[in-house]
Amino acid sequence: MKGIDRISYKLTPATQRSAADFLLSFSPRLTHRIVMPIMPEHRWLYPIDWPELSKLIRFGRAEGRCEHCRRPHGRRVFHLGDGRWWDADRRHWRDGRGRRVRTPEHGVAAIVRVTRVYIACAHLNHDPTDNGSRNLAALCQRCHMIHDAVEHRRRRWFNAYRRRALGDLLAILGKV
Repeated sequence: MKGIDRISYKLTPATQRSAADFLLSFSPRLTHRIVMPIMPEHRWLYPIDWPELSKLIRFGRAEGRCEHCRRPHGRRVFHLGDGRWWDADRRHWRDGRGRRVRTPEHGVAAIVRVTRVYIACAHLNHDPTDNGSRNLAALCQRCHMIHDAVEHRRRRWFNAYRRRALGDLLAILGKV
């Protein structure tokens, strides 16, 4: 065709790396690990649009902060391990519920820890099929673990009970 020049693209090593990273980002195994850190056996309980719903709750409604303690997503937070943490935006200490507290006594520098905060969307009634906005909350790691502690104990007991029952069954079958 006359008048149309062919454009040739040359890939530099940097462009080749970015192209490889781009293609790698669509790997199903990698994508599901990053977007949905949910156990494979429970994944079918979640709706197909769970990543979008979770993002809407975490960054739309909660504005990137934990809805229980108000810690900010993606930021490094200084904390004392008992729930008290330093709110750098407001420049004061907060407790585990996000309320302002007095400055800790002297010598606190020896026990201060640093944690990067990640907000996740949690089901308040522990039912992943109930995705109503009143049942979903944006929680940081600490608040999520505290909220799920009873459910984790129940599951740990159930799994141990199931393993013991299976062991008893295999022991009986081994005697026959």
